[in-house]
Amino acid sequence: MEPVKTAIVGLGRIASLLEDDSLREKPCTHAGAVAANPGLKLAAGSDSDPERRDLFARRWKVPVYEDAASMLAKEKPGIFIIATHPDSHEAYCRLASEAGVPVAVSEKPLAGRLSPARRIADLHRKGKIKILVNHERRYSVDYQKAKDLLGAESLGRVLSVRALLYMGEGRRLIDVLWHDGTHLADAAMFLTGAELRHVRTWGRSLASREGTAFLLGSLRKRTQNPDRTPARFPEGEIPFLMETGAGRDHLVFELEFSCRRGRLRIGNNVFEVWESGPSPYAEGFNSLKKTSGDFAGPTGYFANMIADALACHNEPEREPLSSALDGYRVIKYLRSAGRWA
Repeated sequence: MEPVKTAIVGLGRIASLLEDDSLREKPCTHAGAVAANPGLKLAAGSDSDPERRDLFARRWKVPVYEDAASMLAKEKPGIFIIATHPDSHEAYCRLASEAGVPVAVSEKPLAGRLSPARRIADLHRKGKIKILVNHERRYSVDYQKAKDLLGAESLGRVLSVRALLYMGEGRRLIDVLWHDGTHLADAAMFLTGAELRHVRTWGRSLASREGTAFLLGSLRKRTQNPDRTPARFPEGEIPFLMETGAGRDHLVFELEFSCRRGRLRIGNNVFEVWESGPSPYAEGFNSLKKTSGDFAGPTGYFANMIADALACHNEPEREPLSSALDGYRVIKYLRSAGRWA
């Protein structure tokens, strides 16, 4: 079978440039993941910036275009990767659908507003085109391991979820929420199989560049239709609390699942399982003891995502692990929380 031709629009950091980061697990870009997959062929790239086009062409030895429509008409790719600003994602998804491209991969967030996100999800739902969203934690081996652990309830039922999100000192909290909280919200939904809903915000305004904001929400079992109010868990909702703040000179991206018989922490460079047992400090009580920590080996987050796109191309009935419907649920949460900015 011939490799599936793949084209990219938006030739910036996530498309190609981050491959030069010596500390990141490789591949860490769309172009890098495509080039590393023998079932795919990087066919072309498109960007309005001539410098980015030149860098991309020299690095990957492929033709580049100023206009994505011209690229699709000439190259006829089987997979189209959209690595542009969120406000342009709907237009490029429609362009790909009209050009007969079977599979599109959209960067996160799916859109900058709720209405275009809903329309993109509709394109996917109606079978016009299969659309993946690059919520990379879904494809990361450590997060998949965590999902299996929580699903098996070896630590007992999840009773609450706490999230920490610090991404530098001076960014607006609402921008951090949209750029990085996108992944955090989606990971919480992926790991619990539930839909995240915002309840209220307190602390600093999300429009602030300093201080800390707290976002209270709940995880509820979701239905197939993302526009419907999700049904309740038989055991009740799972409380969700996200703390996001500025003023830190470091990055923190973590989720903590408090369960009846233990705790799971997962995040950037964090994978810890704590289990309950007789306390060595007080008779008649249980304490938590860390029974496993750290995650050894590559996570395969980008390689697995692009492999899913290829499988969706080759298997028409396959549903992506991270689809436009999942991306739409994240936008619903972000827009609800963002009203407090």
